[in-house]
Amino acid sequence: MKKVLLASAGLVAISAAGAWAQERTLTISVYAFAQDDFKELVYDPFEAKCGCKLVVETGNSVERLAKMEANKASPVVDLAAVSMADALAASRAGLIDKVDTSKLANFGKLYDIAKDPNGDGMSVGYTFYATSIAYRSDKMKIESWADLLKPEYVGHVAWPNVTTNQGPPSLYMLGLALDKNTPDLKAPIEELGKYKDDIVTFYVKSSQLVQLMQQEEIWAAPIGRFSWAGFTKLDVPVAWATPKEGQTGGMNVMVLTKGSKNQDLALQFMDFWLSTEVQTKLAEKLVDSPANKDVKLSPEIAENLTYGEETAKSLKLIPSATALDNRDVWLKEWNASVGQ
Repeated sequence: MKKVLLASAGLVAISAAGAWAQERTLTISVYAFAQDDFKELVYDPFEAKCGCKLVVETGNSVERLAKMEANKASPVVDLAAVSMADALAASRAGLIDKVDTSKLANFGKLYDIAKDPNGDGMSVGYTFYATSIAYRSDKMKIESWADLLKPEYVGHVAWPNVTTNQGPPSLYMLGLALDKNTPDLKAPIEELGKYKDDIVTFYVKSSQLVQLMQQEEIWAAPIGRFSWAGFTKLDVPVAWATPKEGQTGGMNVMVLTKGSKNQDLALQFMDFWLSTEVQTKLAEKLVDSPANKDVKLSPEIAENLTYGEETAKSLKLIPSATALDNRDVWLKEWNASVGQ
């Protein structure tokens, strides 16, 4: 009887342990970008450290936010990686909770712009990027965003469609160059529309630009720094512009789902991702530019990323509220003037 009782107790213990392990499951929602690298450098090491299971869901922002909205009453996702503007949209929709940064050991290591990107305590930045102009330095000279529309250059330019991540920031900088900076981006869109028949393409995917430049179909294009590495491998001289108006860019952030039963585990994962070790490994693989200011990179690696405190402070980011409140206006203006 004693042996039976011991065996039963053992089974109960095993069952309880199994149930506990099942409960220690964290579901994250992320961009599909570079998932093999993230698995190697972030996901697998975190699972080994926490003794938990990580479930990774991928997709574009629209799909992933829609899923969070659909499951608002009973959340499936615990943590999501989204853009600054999408984080504000999620906050407005009541989908996310404030981040308890006192539980993040690495929070103090972040650049100031990453600590509270929207100023509401609802997100923490994990990577940011500059947006400027990649251009053929043997064919042209870029000192201003407006130089792209010079008659001798405009017929060799690719411009990002307004529906892309690079579209509105590039228009914003063109507006600054034209000294016509309003949230509706009306002036730069109209100015661009004057040259719509000259511009080579209004691109949707930046991956096509490297080939276009190699074939000399284009000489210049506004791009995010994360796309720069491909241009450095070309056998033609390509430079990264530092226009007098400055550089713009974007930031990706992490948010915590409201009503998640795994917020403590989600905060552990967030802190792990923000650690100097993990951010360094991601940067060295050219996956993400580090938001952690303690990350030290070689000049060769740094050249391909948005890196350093001076750069972080200089970025002119479109406020999330401006982006959310004007998206429909931007598209209407674009369709009227550019018609793409």
